[in-house]
Amino acid sequence: MKKLVVFTLWLLLFTTLRSVAPTAAQAQCTMCKTQVEASRSDKDGYDTSGLNKGILYLMTIPYLLIGTVGFWWYRNNKKKKLAQR
Repeated sequence: MKKLVVFTLWLLLFTTLRSVAPTAAQAQCTMCKTQVEASRSDKDGYDTSGLNKGILYLMTIPYLLIGTVGFWWYRNNKKKKLAQR
């Protein structure tokens, strides 16, 4: 059981770090990609340098929330099992 939990936590950490890696910035949604390409062709287009960071920020928050809830669940479940002994 402990090995499974440690493996799951490592997998969650790896997935979170992978989602904020610079290579993940290439996987944009279609709407964002279309907007960036359209603004590059316009001379009066807006600055799109923060768009990839915003996408990564939006991707990372759900992983952190799920990881936090999972950690609290594990901790409380472990306390209940120890109290039953």
